Amino acid sequence: MGTTRPLRTSIRLRLTALYSGLFFVTGLVLLALTNLLVHQTTTVRENPTITTVPKSELPSGGVASLSAGQLAEIAERLRDDAQRQLLTMSALALLVMVVVSVVLGWWMAGRVLSPLHTITATARRLSSVNLHERIALDGPDDELKHLADTFDDMLDRLHRAFGSQRRFVANASHELRTPLAIQRAAIQIRLGGAREADLPRIQEELLETNRRSERLIEGLLLLATSDRGLDRYEPVDLAEVAAETVELWRPRIEEAGLRLDLSLAPVPVSGDRVLLGQLVENLVQNAVRYNVPGGAISVVTSPARSVYGLTVRNTGPLVPEGEAEGLLEPFRRLVRRGGPKDGAGLGLSIVQSIAQAHGGTVTVRANAEGGL
Repeated sequence: MGTTRPLRTSIRLRLTALYSGLFFVTGLVLLALTNLLVHQTTTVRENPTITTVPKSELPSGGVASLSAGQLAEIAERLRDDAQRQLLTMSALALLVMVVVSVVLGWWMAGRVLSPLHTITATARRLSSVNLHERIALDGPDDELKHLADTFDDMLDRLHRAFGSQRRFVANASHELRTPLAIQRAAIQIRLGGAREADLPRIQEELLETNRRSERLIEGLLLLATSDRGLDRYEPVDLAEVAAETVELWRPRIEEAGLRLDLSLAPVPVSGDRVLLGQLVENLVQNAVRYNVPGGAISVVTSPARSVYGLTVRNTGPLVPEGEAEGLLEPFRRLVRRGGPKDGAGLGLSIVQSIAQAHGGTVTVRANAEGGL
């Protein structure tokens, strides 16, 4: 059996019906009040002193031949005729005005809803290939203008998100393809003709490549988890999380010969303790890995309104100022001669994603003397 599609009424039609209905009701009330007032003003009160009668209603004998009752009857009949004519003409005028109100209501509704048609047409036209287009609605600063501006702001966020997603997919596919290619080459070429003495070294290379792939996949999963947002919130002291994380990394810090400066004031936040721990760990890990011999690491939590949150500062190689903010992008890293190359470039991206999931922001600045 086929199904019939229900008749859809447009907002323009409903607004026209509303405008015309309101006009009809107010016109009907005005008509009733007018006729009521006319009736009250023309009604003959008791003991009238003056009665006005047209000459055409008088008999040939003149007024002298009419009694008071006859005069009152003539006046009553004329008054009734006048009220009926007034009611008829008012009803016709109301009918004409209702038709005019329907036409004007349809035109006015079209003018009012014209920005919505522009927004709808833009929304239907947009796709992932033309997200750069905007409504850019002109006109008074009213609710429809605010709606169009909000829609444009949403398109800006979507455009940035789509661009970031495309770069992420391209970089992720490249990063995942590299260790697979290394493993395939080692298995097909080196392992096939390797001597027994070379097998432990090839095995270690394959294990290291496998570990790199594992770290990359774990980073991608963590990044996807933090991008999804938080499922639950709990009170967390950021200073306690930072203290626990630094304590775990203290052996590595001492092994690298780095000076550690701590200033941890209580900073209460609401969020996920595990993700916040990962945020601090990524920052401390970067501060240790990308440092210089005899360098320093500073970890500060501040409850001050101007710098509410966590600040990690480390010495290290000079970083161009223009490249610092770009390190927040996935797979962006500064490859320097002699520096570590086993990272996937996801550490700061995960930090930013976790911070945004908690309603925070991340700022990266290059130190003039080196480091971040």
